[in-house]
Amino acid sequence: MQYLGLQKYSSGERSRILFCYLMLLPILALFFLFRVFPIIKTFWMSFFDWKLVGNERPFLGLGNYLMLLVDDQFLLSMKNTFLYAGASVVICLLLSLPIAVVLAKKTKFSGFYQAIYFLPYITPLVPMAVAWKWIYDPRYGILNYILSIFGIKPVGWLIYPSIALWALIIMNIWKNLGYNIVLLMVGLKNISPVYYEAASIDGAYGWSCFRYITLPLLKPILLYVLVTSTINAFNVFTQVYVMTLGSQAAPGRAVRVLLYDIYENGFRYFRLGYASAEAVVLTIIVIALTLIQFRFIKSEE
Repeated sequence: MQYLGLQKYSSGERSRILFCYLMLLPILALFFLFRVFPIIKTFWMSFFDWKLVGNERPFLGLGNYLMLLVDDQFLLSMKNTFLYAGASVVICLLLSLPIAVVLAKKTKFSGFYQAIYFLPYITPLVPMAVAWKWIYDPRYGILNYILSIFGIKPVGWLIYPSIALWALIIMNIWKNLGYNIVLLMVGLKNISPVYYEAASIDGAYGWSCFRYITLPLLKPILLYVLVTSTINAFNVFTQVYVMTLGSQAAPGRAVRVLLYDIYENGFRYFRLGYASAEAVVLTIIVIALTLIQFRFIKSEE
């Protein structure tokens, strides 16, 4: 009882609290089994030459991590992932914030516009990736057809390595824009109009109100949007697998991202120990970026 802090409660209250703990035990056990244990197992496997088949798993220590530093495929995937995540998160936020400010006002058809923007986010990713793959098709894609109207030659959006990654970034921005808009609108509508009325009395309008009232009070929502968008961007895999593999797309290594590299090493070459080391590095990167975002936002409060 003393470890649960139940001494101060009556016997009836203690019984109810213990009953709640007992009811939560199956859920906590499942959470540990499917969430916590795989993380611990992945971390453990990263120190071994762990193969998918066979019983020989020699201990390597930091060997897998040292091999990552000289692996060209891993370094390329890191470069592509950081570029993809950075461009997607920043551009999407810069676009969604002014749109949210406009839609947060009582404009005509505001609800209709919100639904239109949010619709891509709830659309399943695989069919959306297939649709965008056809939009980017160099011969029959609608995007090249629109460009031809203005006399621009067809572009191999998913063929050339220098363009393929940016094509994926554009699609990701289009998909997640509505999600950011809805979240930012919630934050904007929760800002009391009293602040703006007080600012108008002092002669502050427009940009001054946005800078000194809207942005500071919107920081909790901005932080949430930044963190969730960064995590989702670093976990990019489906659109890369669907759109950049095949006869009409770029080679996989041209737009190789970290999660695809983990998948290929783990389930194509059966190097589970090496893939686990990559997964640990990805986890550390995401945690570090999240902490940096928390520190940066809080330092400006």
